[in-house]
Amino acid sequence: MTTPWGDLALTRFPEDPRERLRAWDASDEYLLRYLTEREIPLSGTVVVVGDRWGALVTALAAYRPTQITDSYLTQEATRANLARHGVEPGTVRLLTTQDAPPDRVDVLLVRVPKSLALLEDQLLRLAPAVHEGTVVVGTGMVKEIHTSTLQLFERILGPTRTSLAERKARLIFCTPEPSQERAANPWPYVYTLPDGIGAVSQGTVVNHAGVFCADRLDIGTRFFLGHLPDGKGAQRVVDLGCGNGIVGTAVGLANPEAEVLFVDESFQAVASAEATYRANGVPGHAEFRVGDGMAGVPAGTVDLVLNNPPFHSHQATTDATAWRMFTGAKRALRPGGELWVIGNRHLGYHVKLRRLFGNSDLVAGDPKFVVLRAVKR
Repeated sequence: MTTPWGDLALTRFPEDPRERLRAWDASDEYLLRYLTEREIPLSGTVVVVGDRWGALVTALAAYRPTQITDSYLTQEATRANLARHGVEPGTVRLLTTQDAPPDRVDVLLVRVPKSLALLEDQLLRLAPAVHEGTVVVGTGMVKEIHTSTLQLFERILGPTRTSLAERKARLIFCTPEPSQERAANPWPYVYTLPDGIGAVSQGTVVNHAGVFCADRLDIGTRFFLGHLPDGKGAQRVVDLGCGNGIVGTAVGLANPEAEVLFVDESFQAVASAEATYRANGVPGHAEFRVGDGMAGVPAGTVDLVLNNPPFHSHQATTDATAWRMFTGAKRALRPGGELWVIGNRHLGYHVKLRRLFGNSDLVAGDPKFVVLRAVKR
């Protein structure tokens, strides 16, 4: 990535020499160019929200910025990119969206996230730290910035306008008015599940901002809940890519002897999963872990993996995450252990499972979704 401070060699995480997607885009370059061309003073506390792979804080490392992200993978990519450029550990402060933000923010740079709810939550959390002199600049690709995005900045922080587009990227300029009234933060959002979905019928869901399908049970998960394995006994179960944790919670309610591990790369998701599990009074044992899929789970220690893999990485469509989840699950499963996958029918996950496990059975299907089972031989 070419920046006003020189060229940077950046990678995503986990690093893959075959990866064709870059660790930055035109909106990152546009923001960095604007900061230097307009001679924006990068003094005081500089906070960067939503940095995708650490491109912004790596470029701005000399100003000792604070990064706030919902993504474990982003944090790991950031650490690797900073180290690659000789930045000393601790120069950039790495916070999650679940951590308390800085008490004062002098420069706020926002890489607009895919989730409007996550943007709302983070702006509301940061608003008390913003003052009249705070420089607030957002950035994103044109297709990511909508009228609702601008209205959110204006409602929470102050008057907002946009730049002209350059290379399909656009900037957002906001003039803070700390005295303006703003509504209370509506996140996390809590709702009650319907009947007819097994052990979690009439249960409680707690969703932090940014977690998929925040205000209702999505149809894919509902279909999965109706076809979960009915195993009993002291099983080690992993809810892989757990989201709000409703699948793992259903397993815990149906089988109190099970040990359930909830794993997701989103800090918001794992916080939601733990809150959902606790809210439903599940009697069994559970562990909640933010991480890169099954990395860190010892080989041959798991009986059952339940997975609804994502097929997007930000705006890009990719099956790389699903493939890593499947390969990680196979390594962690005991012989005879099973991976159950819910996915859109058109994604063809059965082909990948047969290639990896040597088998794939159709458990259930409808016109949109399939539930597949693969057994480790």
